[in-house]
Amino acid sequence: MNKFLHFLLAGGTGFLASCSSMKPEASAPDRPKNLSAQNFSATIHANYLLFLPQGYSSAGAKRWPLILFLHGAGERGKDVWKAAFHGPTKYIEKHPDFPFIVVIPQCPARRVWSHEVVLGLLDQITSQYAVDTNRIYLTGLSMGGYGAWSLATAYPERFAAVAPICGGEGNIGVLLAGADRDKSAALKSLGFWAFHGAKDNVVPVSESQRMVDILKNFGVKEVKLTIYPEAQHNSWTETYNDPALYEWFLQHERKPVTR
Repeated sequence: MNKFLHFLLAGGTGFLASCSSMKPEASAPDRPKNLSAQNFSATIHANYLLFLPQGYSSAGAKRWPLILFLHGAGERGKDVWKAAFHGPTKYIEKHPDFPFIVVIPQCPARRVWSHEVVLGLLDQITSQYAVDTNRIYLTGLSMGGYGAWSLATAYPERFAAVAPICGGEGNIGVLLAGADRDKSAALKSLGFWAFHGAKDNVVPVSESQRMVDILKNFGVKEVKLTIYPEAQHNSWTETYNDPALYEWFLQHERKPVTR
């Protein structure tokens, strides 16, 4: 696909749209044909990739589940196609019937994931596309794994299930201590499936184990950890190649929480 849609947030009330036929600067491997590069401007400008599944129609009654993927530190910068080097895009290329909308923002160089920017982008997507807002799934790897843990524990009501890979969250105690009753209830009903390599020499596996233990102690009903015995930092290839992850996502739907 060689068309790029550029969206600009206009005073919080609407969007301006324009099209261009520019080609991407770099050729990312395993790029799905219906993956397009896009642009979002809020407090911090961000580029992103958007995948729309086969059969998608904004005019139809069907609402589609959405996966929000946060990449690692190595994919930061201005070339948005770098964000497709890892993650679910390789699986999508081999499975053209992939039933999710997928949003892949790119973090600017020398920055970390911003709640404000990511949630602002998510708000834009849900307002512009036929998204089932009860089936929004969050995942990320390495720096994106940290981002997924942080975003999910701060805004659990926005997601139905979360799959952080080789990440952690340094402020988890502060976040949980400050959670109000509604957020606490939403967090306890949120599904977590973490992944890590036992031989990871970049982010120790204890980071994921710590998160899982804290959430279990907090009362989260579904939280589990898969450790790959021989994997080093790259625990994401095996994770995103496994159809069980996407099947697990689809088993989860955000419902009104009960305390």
